[in-house]
Amino acid sequence: MAPDGGDSVDSCACKGIRRCLMCEGFKGKVPLEAGGHKVVHHFLYNPEQRLAICKDVEATSLPFPGIFLWENFVSEEEERVLINSMDQDIWNQSQSGRRKQDFGPKVNFKKRKVRMGSFSGLPALSQNLVLRMQQEPSLANFQPVEQCNLDYHPQRGSAIDPHLDDSWLWGERLVTINMLSSTTLTMSLEQGLPELGLEEEVRVAVHLPRRSLVVLYGDARHRWKHAIHREDIHKRRVCSTYRELSAEFSPGGQQAELGAQLLNVALSFQGTPI
Repeated sequence: MAPDGGDSVDSCACKGIRRCLMCEGFKGKVPLEAGGHKVVHHFLYNPEQRLAICKDVEATSLPFPGIFLWENFVSEEEERVLINSMDQDIWNQSQSGRRKQDFGPKVNFKKRKVRMGSFSGLPALSQNLVLRMQQEPSLANFQPVEQCNLDYHPQRGSAIDPHLDDSWLWGERLVTINMLSSTTLTMSLEQGLPELGLEEEVRVAVHLPRRSLVVLYGDARHRWKHAIHREDIHKRRVCSTYRELSAEFSPGGQQAELGAQLLNVALSFQGTPI
């Protein structure tokens, strides 16, 4: 089977409530609602001040810790090499109009089981990127055990619903490199912030420039859901997300031995997509 080209638009892999333009057009699924008439408080993240600034009332803002943004993390040439390398491998169909390449252990989150499977490590080209990440003090001890490449395209209606990443296996920091186009990461709290008088849903738009790196930690990792909405994908976008192990799989944890085995394989940087 030949590698899948970067801009091809194929059939979808949506299941359940998931949607993309392909299944809406050919499977008769009803398009997603644009948000209806519910009240939502919209804020825009300011990375320099680390504040979320209200779009409606200029003077209103709130502290928004838990996000670190590193612009121009990769150069244009590095981006070209990384994307060309990814496009030599197969892109597998995923939910909501995305395509993916996984480099990580085999995991059943419902049963809380993890095994090596065919995991052979992170890809070779990620080694220098991880070393560069570790130059940032807040990522000095960051050791990724999993990498997921995701491909978004406006013709497929690519998106990812608001969600919290698993915290049984994955640790404190989620690290993502955003490539090929800029987009917006939407952070949301459906229950609002009653302590600040915001009873309805609160959304904070985080602008992700092309070739930037973003880290989610603390409340932004564990309390606020994150999403990429369909309307924020204007051109092809490829991202690589790196995840570290939770305390349970780290030294001193209940499954530290398995964690050490997984990390040893991951950091060999000899991986191929599984």
